[in-house]
Amino acid sequence: MKKKKHTPEEIIMKLRKADHLLGEGRSVEEVAKSLSVTVTTYYRWRKQYREVGASEAKRLRELEKENAKLKKLVAEQALDNLILKEVIEGKI
Repeated sequence: MKKKKHTPEEIIMKLRKADHLLGEGRSVEEVAKSLSVTVTTYYRWRKQYREVGASEAKRLRELEKENAKLKKLVAEQALDNLILKEVIEGKI
């Protein structure tokens, strides 16, 4: 079975739906099944997104994208530095 990567916004929406279903008296197992996730995933999401709002989740996603770009930039810079060191030492 192929795993689906949920966005933070989707997770928060599903957790709100779960709260509603739990308020109706359904069990956690039933709620997880209706969300199409495992009980473990439900609890992990609950722990991770306990007090995160939709706007905060969007900002979190933006920060994660920016962080990935910066990591790539640093890796490229380190590679460039390594190449320049080898040129200076006469290895190339």
